Amino acid sequence: MKNELFSIGPITIYGYGLMIAIGVLAAYFSATYRAKKYDLDPDKVFYVTVWAVIGGFGGAKLLYLITQLPAILQDPSLLKDVQDGFVVYGGIIGGILAAWIYCKVAKLKFMKYFDLVMPSVALAQGFGRIGCFLAGCCYGKETESAFHIIFHDSAYAPNNVPLIPTQLISSGLDFLNCIFLMWFAGKKKGDGQVAGLYLVCYSVGRFVLEFFRGDLERGSVGSLSTSQFIAIFTAVAGVVLFFWFGKRKTEEKEIQEETAAEE
Repeated sequence: MKNELFSIGPITIYGYGLMIAIGVLAAYFSATYRAKKYDLDPDKVFYVTVWAVIGGFGGAKLLYLITQLPAILQDPSLLKDVQDGFVVYGGIIGGILAAWIYCKVAKLKFMKYFDLVMPSVALAQGFGRIGCFLAGCCYGKETESAFHIIFHDSAYAPNNVPLIPTQLISSGLDFLNCIFLMWFAGKKKGDGQVAGLYLVCYSVGRFVLEFFRGDLERGSVGSLSTSQFIAIFTAVAGVVLFFWFGKRKTEEKEIQEETAAEE
């Protein structure tokens, strides 16, 4: 695919950067729109988004550097490359942590905003993976299947060989995750369940898709890739969030009903 889309004078517009920008804007506007439906302050969504984006990029870069630590120790000049090298899980963890800090400082109910923004995060990831497809990074293994993509001028993926289009598969899963979470948001029993469901869905999808990835710069923990290893813990965390907050809300409702009946 073509990462350099077009130029305006000395400025070159890259597909990866453009898709990231579209994803962030789509996430912000969709979260702002939905905030009104759930009686949350749309203005606060802006600050949650800014903090999450900053924390997300920082976390994604930090986790990438951790996975590349042996290479960096041999060649410290690799630290100069700040444009390339990000790990999505680092972005998710860093973004959530930064948003949590902001909500604590602003005295907001974190779980309500957590549930609000996670479908939008899935939406942003969908666009981001299209950016990966345009750039050729995060590519799949070689395949003889008719369902493949061939890169001809990629700086990352092997050129002129059929590869599994893991970027497009991931993008499709992210968009489906977004739609599913938005649907479930109206049916949840307690705050935190939407976020928990996001973690479960994304982790399971990512764990499976990692088996079809062909890029080797993701690091590993034993026989698992770094992302697969983290996916185990995020999936478990998601299950705990989903059932814990659902059960707690049900118990609170039962107590309120019993109190009302006694009165």
